[in-house]
Amino acid sequence: MTESALAERTPTLQWSEALSLELTEMDQTHREFVDLLTAAEMATDADLLTHFSALIDHTADHFGREDAWMRETHFSSTNCHAMQHQVVLEVMREGLKRGTEQADLALVRQMCHELGLWFPQHAQSMDAALALHLRRVGYDAQTGQVHMPEALPKELIQGCGGSCGEA
Repeated sequence: MTESALAERTPTLQWSEALSLELTEMDQTHREFVDLLTAAEMATDADLLTHFSALIDHTADHFGREDAWMRETHFSSTNCHAMQHQVVLEVMREGLKRGTEQADLALVRQMCHELGLWFPQHAQSMDAALALHLRRVGYDAQTGQVHMPEALPKELIQGCGGSCGEA
């Protein structure tokens, strides 16, 4: 994409308070995701794959952290939230592979756009349910400590804690 074409574009997603889930660790990670997505979406052709690769690295860590929080607080790692993480990351990696091996930058750009459309729904449904669960059990993401163990579910939470309708 030329510099002039990039100058006319606006990112699909920008951080706003509507994305805030009032969980510091999660909100910080989500802000970073939005910033990295914007960098990839607005990158020149020469820099696109570098930025998209950085987004994938961040997303793998981001999803891995949320998946660990789910496991540590009895939010089943087999629920659709964790499954969606796996699928999205797999698709992103396949896009990078095609971008690298086949120089399919249009596909990578489309993926960036689609991620910008997907993320708010994911954050406001699945991540919001997880954030509520983490607050209810008094989970400290920095230490991994549960301050209200009596609030932990006795059985693993299946599905997405009531948010499984979003894909």
